[in-house]
Amino acid sequence: MKNNSLNTIGIFTLFAALVLTGCSTVYYNTMEKLGFEKRDILVDRVENARDAQTDAQETFRSSLERFQSVVAIPDTELKAKYEEIRDAYEDSEDAAENVRDRIDSVEDVAGALFAEWEDELDLYESASLRRSSEQQLQETRNQYGQLINRMHQAESRMDPVLQAFEDQVLYLKHNLNAQAIGALETELGKIRSDVDSLIRNMEASIAESEAFIRRFRDQ
Repeated sequence: MKNNSLNTIGIFTLFAALVLTGCSTVYYNTMEKLGFEKRDILVDRVENARDAQTDAQETFRSSLERFQSVVAIPDTELKAKYEEIRDAYEDSEDAAENVRDRIDSVEDVAGALFAEWEDELDLYESASLRRSSEQQLQETRNQYGQLINRMHQAESRMDPVLQAFEDQVLYLKHNLNAQAIGALETELGKIRSDVDSLIRNMEASIAESEAFIRRFRDQ
């Protein structure tokens, strides 16, 4: 129930804060007053990034299938198939942009959370509690570092696939004929390999996200 409220209230408050100030600090402060700590927002955004990568996987798989279908299409349907793979490329671009936005959002709240955590270490009177909190901070930073590295690895795999799709769309755009389709067949193996690699990388990143969410909630 709290996560659903976080999504609804968070979107509204983020919009209002950005419109009024353009400052993410105001957003985080406002959310804390509403009962949502930075750690709650971080977990929520990691979940969103994981979901965006899952959606991107399906989009790239679908786009590849649509591209593969083109190479066996008769010349009379070439123009329609060009439009189909162009749409597939644009869908993939949108999915990739969504992944990038989600990762940026995770990094933003994580930076704010760790900065606050580190600043508040100086507020402890108990040396033993301070050491314990400092150790927990370092462990969480290490866990987060692994997570965000996985996310960026998956993100880096998107560009070669998008570029390959764009090349084929451009080639078909200016060569709507059977010879163009024949030339595309030679590129299909490389594109399939790139997409498979991208999907494996995203699966690893998604698994790392889910592990991070479980560890963070157990703390």
